[in-house]
Amino acid sequence: MDWFIKAIVESPSILSIIIISIISAIGLQLGKLKLFNISLGVTFVFFIGIVCGHFTLDLNKDMLNFAQNFGLILFVYALGLQVGPGFFSSLKKGGLRLNMLALAVIVLGLLFTIIFSYASNISLPNMVGILCGAATNTPALGAAQQAMKQIAAGDTKVVADMALATAVTYPLGVVGVILAIIFLRKFFVPKGEYDKPHERRDNETYVGEFHITNPAIEGKSIRDIMKLSPKRFVISRIWREGKVTIPTSESILQHDDHLLIISIKSDVEHIKILFGEQENVDWNKEDIDWNHIDNSQLVSRRIIVTRSKVNGVKLGTLRLRNIYGINITRVNRAGIDLLPSPNLSLQIGDRITVVGEKASIDNVAKILGDEVKRLNNPNLIAIFLGIALGLILGALPIPFPGISFPMKLGIAGGPIIVGILMGAFGPRFHITTYTTQSANLLMRQFGLTVYLACLGISAGEHFFDTVFQTEGLIWISFGFILTVLPVIIVALIAMKIYKLNYAKSVGMLCGSMANPMALNYVNTTIEDDEPSVAYATVYPVSMFARIILTQLLLILFY
Repeated sequence: MDWFIKAIVESPSILSIIIISIISAIGLQLGKLKLFNISLGVTFVFFIGIVCGHFTLDLNKDMLNFAQNFGLILFVYALGLQVGPGFFSSLKKGGLRLNMLALAVIVLGLLFTIIFSYASNISLPNMVGILCGAATNTPALGAAQQAMKQIAAGDTKVVADMALATAVTYPLGVVGVILAIIFLRKFFVPKGEYDKPHERRDNETYVGEFHITNPAIEGKSIRDIMKLSPKRFVISRIWREGKVTIPTSESILQHDDHLLIISIKSDVEHIKILFGEQENVDWNKEDIDWNHIDNSQLVSRRIIVTRSKVNGVKLGTLRLRNIYGINITRVNRAGIDLLPSPNLSLQIGDRITVVGEKASIDNVAKILGDEVKRLNNPNLIAIFLGIALGLILGALPIPFPGISFPMKLGIAGGPIIVGILMGAFGPRFHITTYTTQSANLLMRQFGLTVYLACLGISAGEHFFDTVFQTEGLIWISFGFILTVLPVIIVALIAMKIYKLNYAKSVGMLCGSMANPMALNYVNTTIEDDEPSVAYATVYPVSMFARIILTQLLLILFY
């Protein structure tokens, strides 16, 4: 063992890496345990770090600081890169209302934080730490700590106390949201309403057969009809006199044609009125094989966009429909089906459903790439370039009216903004930002795990001394209130004023609180994916808002 001790003495950084790795491994293993079907997951690393930190480990401070900062940077940038493609689209239509309600949860939490700080003897930084624990949002804590390092340079105690406050209130932050959800269901949801699966969501992709009986559209081209209709849909195939054809924009519709149309469910009634009749067929659950009708040799195939030259190019610019006689019926991006339109910009990783003759589809596949192996190669240039740009943006001083020093987005705010922008607009500038879901998840989980391990070590030194004292109990009480009160208030507004159903409301609440453990509980009680959809809709904006607004709160009111 002398060689091992000698290696540690000569290089203290090695000991730090070993301790961080052991804490991470133990925490991740224990995070698999479930109590009442609730698991803390990666968050267990935080608490193992606290336990180890309690024993005053003599670790290299510079090494811990670097690991903690780098873990946070990697997590928030990968998060921004992941949510970027759907970030701005989530603000449209029904998503706008959900995001406004989620922001209301955040703003109420910040407002109560200020009120409780002034009404008690708890300092605002500590109350912000309590809020981060109550909202189970450690990235927001990282952003708040960065802000405090700007405001109170050299005061390491106030930064450490914020982490301690988060650690004390975090457990009830997880449980509090679940208790609020149970309360809402018991007293505000009719009994038995969620005992059966819900009907299909209005915004879900719908594939159906329609029969033309409306004389007003007979003899008109598809282009003319699309100009008249305020709704978006795709006519995939025309069945006329027993023969199936793939239409172009110039195809003329005739009486008694049968059309295969892709739309969203909420637009079905409009399409039915437009064409005349809807056949009692729903093709959502399977690909349709029309070959049994005639010998047209039409096939359906899913092609993956892997060619970098196509990245960011609008679908209409390629003119695939007119040149090759094929029809694109759906574009799947990150698990979400999109209706193809001429203005839809393609991205690396898009999965496009193409219908046509086999030879034509093969030609289209050559244009789009369809080489799955290419997707397995990580696009590291976009990752390193984005992180560098994010840190530069985070260090940029931004003058703000009413404060004596400029605001900085810091190592949490800058990278997440650049990550979102890279994910959303990178393809338009032909920057390949695609990473496989597993690669992105690896970056996020690795960064968050390292960050939580180091954060726990920093907070652990005084954790047990605080939690069993009166001060610790007061912190826990305020944390529970900051968890439950904003959630219940906004839930009642969503359900009573905006008439949102319970499933969508609680999914939105879990997303606004960045609480996947609560979402997991909801999914075990509702046989529907509506909560998960609502969670995904508000999570990007909520995470971004918490990171930015928490810093702004300290800069303006401390």
